[in-house]
Amino acid sequence: MRNESEKSKKILTDLKELLKAEQDAGLEWLRLPRHILGPKILENIGISLRNCTKCKLASSRSQIVFGEGNPRAKLLFIGEAPGAEEDRTGRPFIGKAGELLSRIIQAIDLSRDQVYISSIVKCHPPGNRTPKAEEIDACKPFLLQQIMAIQPIIICTLGSVATQGILNTQEPITKCRGKFHKYQGIYIMPTFHPAYLLRNPKDKKLVWEDMQKIQVLYRKLGFYEKELDKP
Repeated sequence: MRNESEKSKKILTDLKELLKAEQDAGLEWLRLPRHILGPKILENIGISLRNCTKCKLASSRSQIVFGEGNPRAKLLFIGEAPGAEEDRTGRPFIGKAGELLSRIIQAIDLSRDQVYISSIVKCHPPGNRTPKAEEIDACKPFLLQQIMAIQPIIICTLGSVATQGILNTQEPITKCRGKFHKYQGIYIMPTFHPAYLLRNPKDKKLVWEDMQKIQVLYRKLGFYEKELDKP
């Protein structure tokens, strides 16, 4: 057991070094052979983040909300930041916005345990305010490590904060959504955040259009027909 733990820590250290090398070379994400990745690596990334104090959110959070789902998911959802209920439970996207996201996922014939759900910032901003740029910058390396470990084929960014953080753009979600952006071999589909839809239900039809495009690509790539990787 100790040897396995030491091996996992060594792999995580190697991944961090490779990520830094890729970032120094101007690349955001890194594609690695899937056989050296997996649930244990993702778990170790979460452990390394547990006592993070890289930004001021560390002083007000109850706990870090790392993410959950299939660690080998083909589809990854990235939100903005945990809310108060997520901060209390440690789980991403619960409550009314989470229920809506679950229905959105089910609408394309998938379930929460077949995808992976996370956020660009892992700690709850006080008063549910928008994360600050320095908080996003401090947390983004952990998200990149998650992406590196999961190796999704499609990422759905939920809302402007996640979309701008991933695509390194200042364009509003209204201009980014509705089309795929290709980056480092991953298809990125920006769409509205479920919390926004609760306030603006008329735009649900736009999200449905975006999700249908994800569904078409997911099917085209053969993922519905293939058995999902087991955790």
